[in-house]
Amino acid sequence: MQQKSIAIYGRAFNSSVVPYVEQLFSYLKEKDITIYIYSDFYDFLKEQLDCPDTFLRYYNHRDLPHDILFLLSLGGDGTMLSAVSQVRDSGIPIAGINFGRLGFLASIHKAKIIQALDDIFAGHYTLQSRDLLEVSSDQQRIFGDANFALNDITVFRHDTSSMITINVTINGELLNAYWADGIIIATPTGSTAYSLSCGGPIIMPGSGNFVITPVAPHNLNVRPIVISADSELELEIESRTDKYILSCDSQNETLDTTTNLRINRAPFRVHLIRLPSDSFFGTLREKLLWGLDVRNY
Repeated sequence: MQQKSIAIYGRAFNSSVVPYVEQLFSYLKEKDITIYIYSDFYDFLKEQLDCPDTFLRYYNHRDLPHDILFLLSLGGDGTMLSAVSQVRDSGIPIAGINFGRLGFLASIHKAKIIQALDDIFAGHYTLQSRDLLEVSSDQQRIFGDANFALNDITVFRHDTSSMITINVTINGELLNAYWADGIIIATPTGSTAYSLSCGGPIIMPGSGNFVITPVAPHNLNVRPIVISADSELELEIESRTDKYILSCDSQNETLDTTTNLRINRAPFRVHLIRLPSDSFFGTLREKLLWGLDVRNY
């Protein structure tokens, strides 16, 4: 019988969650699971707890064997976003244990680790495929081979209080010249993140759409617009400083305004593990406090 193996990825966390990590490691040891752990995270863990020396280290996505069952992300939604760069287009599913606050992506509560892993190893879960965005430029290579985002790609003004102008073309036709602090191009996954805080709509995963949300636009009649995920966007930026900031989830680069951008749906999807208790609408009710009104009680 082939031994089961998983990967573990994480970032530095508060010492208050150490008991949950110890519980996780004890469970995996009892189940005789082979563990591939991200090297930097392993170095951090050794300073926090008695870390098993049987773990196999991996240093980047190329080190991960493609036959592992899934990658387990320890942290919050930011850690989950970073974990996408670990699996990329390998098809390895991701499950997230929530050590953070909100937990739209990292859906497993830290107090329910054992129950959740029992369900996963028993096959009691579904895989939810999520679209990603990809950004590129004819002028230069951006973000190397990690030019994709699960949440959003954002253009923002650089080192000035003045607004910038973002000329957006969609499928070869001018959409708008946005005069604003910036714009956000978000996936359905990212529609509950930065885009939502700027007035963008919530989009169901799997709906086949992206949303363009302006950040503090000068003209108040400029509103977010939902577009097909098959669209190709081209962005040309004008700024008094001749520079702007481009973010791709947790990555940032400062670019010259001579660098135009092309944004498409990425050629692959990531697969998130969802347990029977997980529900998109249930998450909205819980995280956004929908229905919490004294008149409902």
